Amino acid sequence: MSVSNPPSGSTNGRNAPPRFSVAVFEGDGIGPEIMAPTVDLLSEVAAASGAFGLDFTSVPAGAGHYRDYGVSLPEESMEIARKSDAILLSAMGLPEVRYPDGTEISPQIELRMELGLFAGVRPVLIHPGQGSPLKVAEKKGFDFVIIRESTEGLFASHGKGRVNGDQSAEETLVITREVSEKLFEFAFNLARRRKETGKGPGKVHCVDKANVFQAFAFFRKIFHEVAERHTDIEAQTAYVDATALWMVQRPEMFDVMVTENMFGDILSDLGAGIMGSLGLAPSADIGLDSAVFQPCHGSAPDIAGKGLANPLAMILSASMMLEWLGHEHGVAEMLDASERVTAAVNDVIGEGRIMTPDLGGSANTEAVAGAVLEAFNRRLKAAA
Repeated sequence: MSVSNPPSGSTNGRNAPPRFSVAVFEGDGIGPEIMAPTVDLLSEVAAASGAFGLDFTSVPAGAGHYRDYGVSLPEESMEIARKSDAILLSAMGLPEVRYPDGTEISPQIELRMELGLFAGVRPVLIHPGQGSPLKVAEKKGFDFVIIRESTEGLFASHGKGRVNGDQSAEETLVITREVSEKLFEFAFNLARRRKETGKGPGKVHCVDKANVFQAFAFFRKIFHEVAERHTDIEAQTAYVDATALWMVQRPEMFDVMVTENMFGDILSDLGAGIMGSLGLAPSADIGLDSAVFQPCHGSAPDIAGKGLANPLAMILSASMMLEWLGHEHGVAEMLDASERVTAAVNDVIGEGRIMTPDLGGSANTEAVAGAVLEAFNRRLKAAA
């Protein structure tokens, strides 16, 4: 999978299509099993377009690498990631492999911190009739996005907490104006883009616990200040406990919600639950200059090597990468490709014939990924 990468956005010659370098972290457990067909699919999508190219470089990291070499994220891997146009990251972590302080190996958090990836984007989408544990969602469908701040909040204490003997433990929650303003600007701009493309009404909910904690009152204050610069977008606030209730009872009320790191971590999994499986939940962590795209689920070592892993969240994350690159570099064909990949995944889910066991089927990983490629090609042919 490793190749020699050209410079970022390079055209490799006059009138040649631009090429983009992608750092690939294959991960632990089922990580390599879902990454391989995703990279194959992306290569096919790029070739079918002819308007852009993708060059992949596989780089080591993860719990397995820590177990074998004593380092979870080698500096060489970080440097390749830093220089790449985008980063694809599969599931990481192994329950039995931990740092000396007892916490799990999590290079994905290190990447977020090192690269300043402050906006964690977690789409939650159900088409009418698609199927969901929620009957109201199954009937009406819904489409909203959780924006999780990814570098501070309670996670700012990652690796820095304090255990006082055997009597108490402390972690510190951090909210800063610098990061919060960037986060809220991102959320309002995303809501505007969704409104312009017909995906949402143009509404942002700030989700917090401002009735109890000063840090969240400060968070909400900054939200209102930023909202004043985006008067074309509706700004609302909600407490996190009420939000969790409304996600179950009235998920259609949301468009874009923006929240602190830990709250976003929890609400994202709730979103995956009402979609039916973590295997359908993609994500992106986006900064000013870099972005990582990865599935929300874990490495599931209990099924690793059995061909049972659901590749759809990884594929949808790759689709988000195409969309982000298309917007960042002004390549409309990448936006089109992203829409077709996402639509192809939805076709496969809607048909319900080729599903992995987590979705009630018996198909293996390769068969599901192959079905997505077939659906993509059908849509491409129909559009020709």
